[in-house]
Amino acid sequence: MNYLYTYKEIISLILLISPIAFLGTSLVSWFQPGLRPHFVKRLATSSVLVSIFLAAICGFFVFRQGMLESPFWGLYGIGFSIRLDALSLLMFTMISIIGFVVVKFSNNYLDGDANQGRFIGRLAATLASVQLLVVSGNLGILLISWIFTSISLHRLLVFYSDRPGAIVAARKKFIVARLADACLLIAFGILYFQFNTGNFESIFRQIDSGAISSSLELAAILIALAAFLKSAQFPTHGWLIEVMETPTPVSALLHAGLLNAGPFLLIRMAHLMEVSSYAPVLIIIVGGFTALFASSAFLTQTSIKTSLGYSSVAHMGFSLLVCGVGAYSVALLHLVAHSFYKAHAFLSSGSIIEVMRISKIKSSKRTGSIIKIILSIILATFLFTVIAFVWGVDLTKDISLLLVGGVIVMGLSTLFATAMDSNESNFTALFRTSILASIVTVSFLTLESGSSLLLKSQLPQTSGISSLEITMFIILLIAFGAAAIIQILAPALSVKPSYRRIAIHLRNGFYANAIFDRITNALNVEGKKDIISKNY
Repeated sequence: MNYLYTYKEIISLILLISPIAFLGTSLVSWFQPGLRPHFVKRLATSSVLVSIFLAAICGFFVFRQGMLESPFWGLYGIGFSIRLDALSLLMFTMISIIGFVVVKFSNNYLDGDANQGRFIGRLAATLASVQLLVVSGNLGILLISWIFTSISLHRLLVFYSDRPGAIVAARKKFIVARLADACLLIAFGILYFQFNTGNFESIFRQIDSGAISSSLELAAILIALAAFLKSAQFPTHGWLIEVMETPTPVSALLHAGLLNAGPFLLIRMAHLMEVSSYAPVLIIIVGGFTALFASSAFLTQTSIKTSLGYSSVAHMGFSLLVCGVGAYSVALLHLVAHSFYKAHAFLSSGSIIEVMRISKIKSSKRTGSIIKIILSIILATFLFTVIAFVWGVDLTKDISLLLVGGVIVMGLSTLFATAMDSNESNFTALFRTSILASIVTVSFLTLESGSSLLLKSQLPQTSGISSLEITMFIILLIAFGAAAIIQILAPALSVKPSYRRIAIHLRNGFYANAIFDRITNALNVEGKKDIISKNY
């Protein structure tokens, strides 16, 4: 056996210091599980600082040398290896920064809790599993870390095991997670027997060379299903909007980090998705419908945390949707932006009500003019097209970016409609809105270009979007447009009884969660909560 590693392999192994430090923190928490676990808190804080430092060092070497891989430890091509590239380093850095914020917040938030040390230990174990997930270079270690992220999250969800609401949500999450694990296990089994290796780089090269078979279609579909289940897509989203009785740091880490495993998996397996005919269509349908459904339900919620839950479901749906059309750089950009936004939103959720109460902002009344709404859509389309042209983006050649641009135009339309379709509409408001919309468009195109440049070496050459995929996306785009118009007209429609009835059904998520409760018997937690909490 050769014990001499190259410096590139050593650099890859250095990154393991971070998850090892988190696992060490989790181990120490067994000896300081209660009040004032000073040593555990110091270890956790030191671990996240080490993570950020190591991410910076490894990022420098990846920038200079390109992709780095650690030595392989395992049997018959399945085992442990670390893969450092632009995708894994960006995700690792994001997790480290969010982890730092969540750990610091937890040190104060749970100060005085009888089980603070145990909580920080579970939090550290979760961070370790997520970090291993994003830097995995082999099917074996990715599957193991994928499973352990669910198990470690479950232990956080049942932290207050005497709360029935927490047990219900954890039980549903447990069932969904095991289904996701099974889908990923079968998919990885197909890939291994097809290519006789678990190394990602070897698998991607064989796929790109045309070494494909019909079984890969099944593997791609199973990976898509695993991503759906991991990221709380309709109709298995109910557990996410019910995770309200866990400590706030858990919600922040869950919504800003662990949900991203679904889109990350699709981006990592982009080479496989590009040769699949049916998986992208399935991703577009499920992701698009979930984004439309959850964003609509979000508008009807009265609870801040529930609305944030629906917001996360919608954002995950959108991330998967753009993966379906091959816009992986846009998906990564959206994933990172959403993570930082949602971490801040949850950690500051306690002060939002007070801020709103103090501000007492009164919105302008809408006129409900169809002509002004149509003009707002035309103006948003014109602005996005002009800026894209000036920026040098040929939307006619980049179909995926054109389709995503259509969704952005719908968002810009709501901005213009707010300025134009009100009783206080004036030129100054329209000018300010135009400046804001221009900044949004320029920021999107700039960050998308940067994301594309970063991922250029890790993404496959796109073979184009099939006519079926384009058709499905256009149907969803029309649906998004209709939803945007309804949202613009909502103040005028809110007085109508039919609108209120629909809003009530939307607020309850069209009762999909209730159906899922009956199927899984999730509400029958008596006698089961002890089993769940003890096992994990």
